[in-house]
Amino acid sequence: MQPATVASNGIEIAYETFGAPDARPLLLVMGLGAQMLAWHPEWCAELAANDFFVVRYDNRDVGLSTHLHDAPPPDFVAAWAGDFSSASYRLEDMTEDAVGLLDALGVDRAHVVGASLGGMIAQTMAITHPERVRSLTSIMSTPWVGIGSPTPEARAALLAPAPRNRAEAIERAVRNQRVLGSPGYPMDEAWIREVAGQAYDRGFDPLGVARQQLAIWASGDRTEALAHVTAPALVIHGDADPLIQLPGGQATAAALPDAELLVIPGMGHNLPRAVWPTLVAAISRLADRAEAHHR
Repeated sequence: MQPATVASNGIEIAYETFGAPDARPLLLVMGLGAQMLAWHPEWCAELAANDFFVVRYDNRDVGLSTHLHDAPPPDFVAAWAGDFSSASYRLEDMTEDAVGLLDALGVDRAHVVGASLGGMIAQTMAITHPERVRSLTSIMSTPWVGIGSPTPEARAALLAPAPRNRAEAIERAVRNQRVLGSPGYPMDEAWIREVAGQAYDRGFDPLGVARQQLAIWASGDRTEALAHVTAPALVIHGDADPLIQLPGGQATAAALPDAELLVIPGMGHNLPRAVWPTLVAAISRLADRAEAHHR
């Protein structure tokens, strides 16, 4: 099925929905370089079965949303030295993309669930648009890149050379999951290969991913601002995450005034099928609490 697109914040955002439009709106925000496909459709369906109207979308610079091909190339050497002038945008801009999507869908306030970079965008939305966020769920994320930094192996996987073709893209996705995924759970290699191939076909853009990465660096530390977030929050993190290690999740939960920290044993930087029921139940409980609080 071809996803729909809407104009948002001066660009086009591609999105798909699951569930009844009159159910509780839930926005899923994906991580660095990952397309909406990375939210497994069966997981989205489980959320929809728990009275959510689920919206998943491609961030700018990935998939079928707008790619900023005319933007200047990211200068990571300068960024290391504190010069972020080559950043084409920041997390605040990616947040405005998401808010514009909600506007286009006629959604006033949503339960916002973000993973990794998506968690950073979700946090930013709760900071800059508190009136739009019913509840905040931040998964395998951090308030700042300096907290919960990657292991050397995870950093090497992240910085590996870009694949040159579809086959290499698929093999790299499998290799990365072996490094970044959940040691406590079996790896769904068939699905990883399928999604990696689909993602390559929909929009292979290594420079777009680099622009997203620089946006993270350029956006600074959210710790102080998170202290003013009013939305009830849930912070989910695996104790075996090598890319954003557990201190990232702990720091996020500590910074938020009303947050529950849910640590998943054996979970790395992915969402293995075996933990879906736990995550869906926790997100549903948070939504129930937020709805009662709002009433």
